[in-house]
Order: sequence, then structure tokens, then C-alpha cells
Amino acid sequence: MTYMTKTKVIALLPMKGNSERVPNKNLKLFNGKPLYHWVLLELLKSKYIEQVIVNTDSPLIKENIISSFSEKVIIHDRPDEIIGDFVSMNDIIADDLSKTDGEIYVQTHSTNPLLSIDSVDKAIAKMITESEKGDYDSIFSVTKIQTRLYDTEGTALNHNPQELIRTQDLPPVFEENSNFFIFTKTSFINSGNKRIGKNPLMFEIDKLEAIDIDEPQDFIIAESIFKTLR
Repeated sequence: MTYMTKTKVIALLPMKGNSERVPNKNLKLFNGKPLYHWVLLELLKSKYIEQVIVNTDSPLIKENIISSFSEKVIIHDRPDEIIGDFVSMNDIIADDLSKTDGEIYVQTHSTNPLLSIDSVDKAIAKMITESEKGDYDSIFSVTKIQTRLYDTEGTALNHNPQELIRTQDLPPVFEENSNFFIFTKTSFINSGNKRIGKNPLMFEIDKLEAIDIDEPQDFIIAESIFKTLR
């Protein structure tokens, strides 16, 4: 059951129609539904999110949203000046922020079908607490990596090749997995229109949950894991 909170939380789920590596990726079927449905359905389960905004340039996506989802999902038609493969996501977010009055924003991607609302809600709750305390101005999801890493020259980055300690004993590093970013209008503006603020907090999620669909073979991998886990 959802409920209203004192803090107005808005989710941003931007989607473009064109995809270079997987044509019509957002509408491609994933376990029987268009790919983007899985993340959107999770967002609609949130205890905190009052509204989900889809910023899109695609008439097909727009039509599918109107026929499949409630009034809680709002469509923003993407302006011509921010349409294209090389437009920064921050420019699209800035467009959404200029049209809304949220206190906290959660930006996610449609290409993470295993992302759970449990993780998102825990991160939102953390953001609400941290906003009140003033310790952090934003949150972004990460995946922990504990393996031996090298640069392009073959130089060890996070370990001593002469010691070969167990990988589980290596100091962890964290990958920005782009599953979600949580921020406020103030942190976005203060950081120069960036979703990761000047004083961010990393929020770790499981690597299976963080799987991103970018290539055609990613559909096969992610769908197999999805069917196993759900």
C-alpha cells in the first residue's frame, strides 16, 4: 500500500525511441512485457513516490504508456533541442525539473528490469534522513567489485601482483551502475546541473539486481536471471 509523505518524491524515467544497438529496445518484449514496464511497475509500488515522469521523444512509447498505465504516470514530450544520441542525461533531467515541484527526485533507467522497489525505497528513506541531517546531498547506486584490476598498460591498480592475496581480501572498489540516482533541485543546481551532487552517498545493490541491458545478448542473460529469481 502506498501513502503520502511529507516529502514529495518524484521518479524520472527518461526513454528515447531510438536505440543504436537494440532497435526499439524499450518496447522490446522482456518476459512477456515491453522492457520498460518492469521498472515502471516497480516504481509504482513505492511507499514514497507520488508520481512517475516519463520524458520521451517516441510517439510509440507515449501511446503504450497511455494505454497501459494510470494517471500517476506523467508524460513529458521531449523538446527538439534535447533529442539525440549525444544529449547529456543531465540536460533531460533539467528539463523535467523545470516543469515539476518535487522535493526529492529519483532517476532510473528502463534497462534495469531486475531493479527492485525494495532497494529504491530503502535509498529514498536514506535520502530523506540525510536531507534532514545535511550530511549528504545525493545518492547513487553502486556495485561492489573485489577483483584484480589493471590499467591499459597492464599496471596493477588495486593490488600488489607480488603478494597475490585472496580477491575477497582486496579493498573493494565501487562501480557506478546507473540503476538509480537520488537528488534534490538544490543539489542538482549546486553541482552544475548534475544528478550526482557535491557530497554524494554511495548505495550498494546486488550485482544481479544491477544488470543493465545494453546489447542484444544482455536480453538473454537478464531474462534467464529474471525467470530464476522471480
